Amino acid sequence: MRLWACKRMLALSVLVLAAAACEHVDVFAVTVPHAAEASVTRDASLDLHASSLEDAGQGASSATDAGLRDLVRPSMGCLESALGAGDTDVTISVGDSSRSYVLHVPPAYDGSNPVPLIVDFHGIGESGRSELEASPYPAVTDGLGVVMALPNGEPGPLGSAWNFGPCCVADVDDLGFTRALVADVSTKACIDQNRIYAVGVLTGGGMVQHLACNAADVFAAVAPAAFDLIAETASSCAPTRPISVLSFRGTEDTRVPYEGGPSSVVPGMPITFLGAKESVARWAEI
Repeated sequence: MRLWACKRMLALSVLVLAAAACEHVDVFAVTVPHAAEASVTRDASLDLHASSLEDAGQGASSATDAGLRDLVRPSMGCLESALGAGDTDVTISVGDSSRSYVLHVPPAYDGSNPVPLIVDFHGIGESGRSELEASPYPAVTDGLGVVMALPNGEPGPLGSAWNFGPCCVADVDDLGFTRALVADVSTKACIDQNRIYAVGVLTGGGMVQHLACNAADVFAAVAPAAFDLIAETASSCAPTRPISVLSFRGTEDTRVPYEGGPSSVVPGMPITFLGAKESVARWAEI
């Protein structure tokens, strides 16, 4: 399967991203973005946001519909004025470093109800802006009001990249950056913190695999494309809870061998892929 076709399929996957979820919060995915509207008005919704956010810092929703209880977890951004539509370059501080991302707010977003957040990671040498142009997600999710964040990697041997262990840029805390990014978006936009997802292609998919292992407390599910688990870190992959992983793979990119094996995606930073089938099997065990 060619990578282009793989990414087109990946766009459609966002509508069923939580279908294979391990917990109820995952099943309440972007396919049900406005389920609370039937029983919660705009004013009542704000009251619920305020009271839940003050409830011992738990942020648990108190929706009147018992079937939705604990499914919607509104962020602090739900108390702010609704963001206008558009694509904004945002810079945040992460430790002693300044990092940046593109915040994509679709016209359908009005801030009246918590919406999903998709964090989309670019491939090596690319940027948040280039990923926004190439990403198939907005065409599918913009109409649902889904907010997206597209982070920028740090300079590495082959251009901007992510640090997910043995590859592909050294001495960069991309896990901390991602957590800070999600926290920042959540203060600006009305996000359902139970519906935060990570997607990415190629080395961006490698970062997504890394997040599934190390940030399951933040992400409900992930969808890496064209990148598998790697032997160097797979043995230490221990999510804090079961997490859904929707993986897409092709067979023509020799840098990411379908059957697995060594690869030098970045010179001097060798990695060993488990392979497409073994990677999925390992996730089933994890």
